[in-house]
Amino acid sequence: MKALFVGLGSIGQRHLRNLIKLRPEAEILAVRSKRISPVLSQTNEVIEGESIKEFYKIKEYQSLSVALENKPDVVFITNPSSLHIETAKESVKAGCFVFIEKPLSHQWQGVEEIIHLEKQIGQKRIAVGYQFRFHPALKFIKALLAEKKIGNLISSRIVNGEYMPNWHPYEDYRLSYAARNDLGGGALVTQIHDFDYAMWLFGKPYELFAIGGQLSNLSIDVEDSVQIQIKFSSNAKPLPVSISLDYLQWPPEKSITIIGDKGSIKCDLIKMEVIINNRIENTVEKKLFPNFNRNNLFIDEMNNFLSFVEGSQEPSIDLKSASESLRIALAAKESMIRGKVKKFDEI
Repeated sequence: MKALFVGLGSIGQRHLRNLIKLRPEAEILAVRSKRISPVLSQTNEVIEGESIKEFYKIKEYQSLSVALENKPDVVFITNPSSLHIETAKESVKAGCFVFIEKPLSHQWQGVEEIIHLEKQIGQKRIAVGYQFRFHPALKFIKALLAEKKIGNLISSRIVNGEYMPNWHPYEDYRLSYAARNDLGGGALVTQIHDFDYAMWLFGKPYELFAIGGQLSNLSIDVEDSVQIQIKFSSNAKPLPVSISLDYLQWPPEKSITIIGDKGSIKCDLIKMEVIINNRIENTVEKKLFPNFNRNNLFIDEMNNFLSFVEGSQEPSIDLKSASESLRIALAAKESMIRGKVKKFDEI
């Protein structure tokens, strides 16, 4: 296998390490025009005195067009969100299978074009990285909902908040793509996982309303705090789901609460525990995940992508699924800016 990486920041290097672990024989190419990223450890600590080229034994190219002339089998797109679509289009046209780190893009422009391009080929070529689809706690919750463990669903609240300057201590947060409008940043698309797994758990949304913006003193030009209320449907009745996204919370919070007419499910994705309260049975159950290793989500994601390339599996998130979560994120942004409810038959 010949694999091309476009972008080797923290997530690019994580995917690169995992690919090398699973396919040590793979030949690695990379597009690196600036070559300023440091070599990072599994825990995102800088490994001093090393260069990416030598550390990973890769061949570097100044431009995508030149790199694609070397006919890579797969392309990993881990550059800023604003560059995803154009990079993907050129890679698909070159005959490659493509892995795009979430989000698919920061805007809708170009999305329909790449969907049409894949249809013209007559074969799926693109997978999008949503590692939370492999999360053991979320898979456990999905199974609980399928068996109606807490009865009919009444409401849910999802929280994803963490202080942005602490995400990557090795870099100036103000320069990261997540902090910059020109690179496709902002909480709504950067933290798009929550929209994706809300749909995975609750189905099709019908409308939403969002309030937020750049509300803190962080030196960024994108939204850093947004509250979104989304209407789903359960048992032929409205199912309100609130999603709170921010770049500010300390200590961090990543949690899911689901209320049913027979009890509740409360999940702490930091403590890695799920608590199931059942009012009918008068029971409280706790499910722990003591052997959880965050990188295993990415390993499972990589295995899925490699199996997709080899023809034995469908991608966990294909272009259609990724475009649906992007629609929600962009609808939330429009609602936040315009102060109006956004109905999903309008987008």
